[in-house]
Amino acid sequence: MAKKNKASARPAAPSQDKPATLKDMLSADVLDKLKAQATELREQEHERQEQQRLKVEEERRAEQKRRDNDFGYLLENSKQDWKKYK
Repeated sequence: MAKKNKASARPAAPSQDKPATLKDMLSADVLDKLKAQATELREQEHERQEQQRLKVEEERRAEQKRRDNDFGYLLENSKQDWKKYK
């Protein structure tokens, strides 16, 4: 059996031909500020979504409470077999 040549894992050498990216051109403090702002915006979005979820849940509870006080709704959606209690 012949030995198979394994592909050697060569680390990618940084090429001098690559154009400079925006990340390379920005200073470290500006980059840190941008990262902090992105984190803050993600947290604000998460809080907004949580408040929206709580609002929807509160509306659902209010609707359920309104329905529980409506005798017609309760009678129509009753799961009991009234024939058992004759």
